[in-house]
Amino acid sequence: MRAVVQRVTQAGVTVAGKRVADIAIGLLVLIGIEQGDDHKDAAYLAEKIAGLRIFEDAAGKMNLSVAAIQGEVLVVSQFTLLADCRKGRRPGFSHAAPPELAEPLCDHVVALLKGSGVKVQTGVFRADMAVDLVNDGPVTMLIDSRKLL
Repeated sequence: MRAVVQRVTQAGVTVAGKRVADIAIGLLVLIGIEQGDDHKDAAYLAEKIAGLRIFEDAAGKMNLSVAAIQGEVLVVSQFTLLADCRKGRRPGFSHAAPPELAEPLCDHVVALLKGSGVKVQTGVFRADMAVDLVNDGPVTMLIDSRKLL
């Protein structure tokens, strides 16, 4: 499971001209579910997202989590995070989990985040979404449940 986590001052999702999600200070999280991912990957990702200390404290150091600042999280499923661009010019998506497996796992990440006390909004699974954001910093992190550095 792969996530791009961006610290934002605002973010939102529009689908077919209708605003479906809107957050203020917090995190925009783009999530890609890979074949073979399971609840363990979802738990790892949710715990990382909720606890990631990337907001500034009174001393100006990145020392606070989204929960600590009472921020919000906007979760958007994005299978293109699993694109394989190593060969040719057209990305391959064979590593992405099929929708019937990916959607419940994405929902599980959302449920775990909510269970940790974080306010969460979401995009619309499998929809053509317009995502807008103001990246704060900019601060952008990549989290992968399978890569250990």
